[in-house]
Amino acid sequence: MSAAATRRLTTAQALVRFLAAQYTERDGVRHRLIAGTWGIFGHGNVAGLGQALVEYREAMPYHQGRNEQAMVHAAVGHARHLNRLSAQAVTTSIGPGATNLVTGAALATINRLPVLLLPGDYFASHAADPLLQQLEHPVEADVSVNDALRPVSRYFDRITRPEALLTSALNAVRVLSDPAETGAVTLALPQDVQAQAYDWPEEFFADRVWRVRRPAPDPAELAEAVRAIRAAARPLIVAGGGVHHSEAEPALQALVDATGIPVASTQAGKGALRHDHPADLGGIGHTGTAVSDALARTADLVIGVGTRYSDFTTASGTLFQHPGVRFLNLNITAFDAHKLAAATLVCDARSGLAALTDALGGHRVDAAYETEYRTGRARWEEAVEGAFRADDDSVVPTQTQVLGALDAVVGDEDVVINAAGSLPGDLHKLWRARSPRQYHLEYGYSCMGYEIPAALGVQQAAPDTPVWALVGDGTYLMNPTEIVTAVQENLPVKLVLVQNHGYASIGGLSESVGAERFGTDYRHRVADGSFTGAPLPVDLAANAASLGMDVLRAKTVRELREALATARAATRPTCVYVETAPPGTALPAEAWWDVPVAEVSAREAATQARAAYERAVADRRRHL
Repeated sequence: MSAAATRRLTTAQALVRFLAAQYTERDGVRHRLIAGTWGIFGHGNVAGLGQALVEYREAMPYHQGRNEQAMVHAAVGHARHLNRLSAQAVTTSIGPGATNLVTGAALATINRLPVLLLPGDYFASHAADPLLQQLEHPVEADVSVNDALRPVSRYFDRITRPEALLTSALNAVRVLSDPAETGAVTLALPQDVQAQAYDWPEEFFADRVWRVRRPAPDPAELAEAVRAIRAAARPLIVAGGGVHHSEAEPALQALVDATGIPVASTQAGKGALRHDHPADLGGIGHTGTAVSDALARTADLVIGVGTRYSDFTTASGTLFQHPGVRFLNLNITAFDAHKLAAATLVCDARSGLAALTDALGGHRVDAAYETEYRTGRARWEEAVEGAFRADDDSVVPTQTQVLGALDAVVGDEDVVINAAGSLPGDLHKLWRARSPRQYHLEYGYSCMGYEIPAALGVQQAAPDTPVWALVGDGTYLMNPTEIVTAVQENLPVKLVLVQNHGYASIGGLSESVGAERFGTDYRHRVADGSFTGAPLPVDLAANAASLGMDVLRAKTVRELREALATARAATRPTCVYVETAPPGTALPAEAWWDVPVAEVSAREAATQARAAYERAVADRRRHL
């Protein structure tokens, strides 16, 4: 190969140049595939990728993280907000820096969201062996700690020679940009190979466009789907995250407006219809609304669109109780489309919904069915108003009143982020999603500590958008460190920090399964070993302030409303801190969730919980 056709670079330099030239394109709109790289430098990446990112800092934006898991969360938040058309990379040192990626990688892959992981690795040459932080396996010398990323990655390779990158880099971006395959992608980079030079073909660095397909439904599958919908008396659509990823919200509304079929949504799918659309029933499943779950129990056809049917959605197999219920699943992946023994439409959500609308030719559900679900949603709206309302604004707010105050402040463009604790249940039941991107719940992995870093990623993706991270005290203590990054990069995220002195969600679950809330409070230990003493003298607001945030303390409903309005207008990272009054949640679950209870116990609480469990589990169905 002639010198004119090659460029001599290190492997790390070549990788950065390659990534900077990758693009996605859908519907004629082009996006940069890797919009930037998060990194914490140390032994294993500082001399390789660290040097390359300095060399090409104009081509590849760099963001400094404080925690490796958090960097992945930030990248995932960015990718989700941009409908998976743009992603970010994350680089770490070898050893603990690399293993800290595993939780974030699992979250990305479970949620079908793209992120590129670039951990350092041992010397491919074994010239220094063992080196600092290297795992020594007694029978597999080529194993490193990075192999822990294999089961949580959609593509994995270890680049043991520079020229191996020519194939692996292309495979990596192929998976990242494929809506049916995407998730975490890992390229483990031995530190000696990162620094090695190679004569790279110039075409490796040329701009490359990866077209994001919109596959149409198979005609035979479409015909079968139309027959099923026409034959159904009580059809129900379950909208999942795939509706958002495909930007299929207008197509879903067109189908609903034409047919009158109501829509319930998963955590990932909420906002697929605007909250005030007459066919929007809100959340479904264990954290769903009364109207959604009532219709789900009597639906004779469940039409899943872009959902993977987690146990929260199906109420652990107890929700869909019509004797003849059947399923029709529209999904871009056959793996998810075939769940629950469904008839399938394996295609892009927008393409499939548009094809269904055309093929149904004006078919509409019975008027009495529409009247039934509209009446149900009106009753539920009254319940929401009651949960949000505070008759006396001088009192300490409950958690649902915190949501009511925020509901009154946000605009259509605001983004509300949450992931774990008791807030996801309240949000799924109560939140009034005003736009497709507003409701950002990570509930595939329900990872504590996701919210703050994800808010950074969303803020980077939408700089002029108010972004709210809703965080309980338990989640805050898991991962507050990216507040420093928000301050460093002047990302004006808004943090609503809810103090309820413990794990409210798991505490309630513990009580319901006979574990008596053991180990779920943040309180002093008392003489019998339990944690039932006074609350700990922990000041999380002071902690947030010490990390650089502006902090507003709100003690009453009135002060909370004022603080939220101030925070929304702020141009710096701002925290609204509020201590809530019981109850932690105002509205009970409308459907069951399977958490196995001790079959035998000497404690009465567990015995009673087991009896309730056996009654509930008897309703489980296997849909075959």
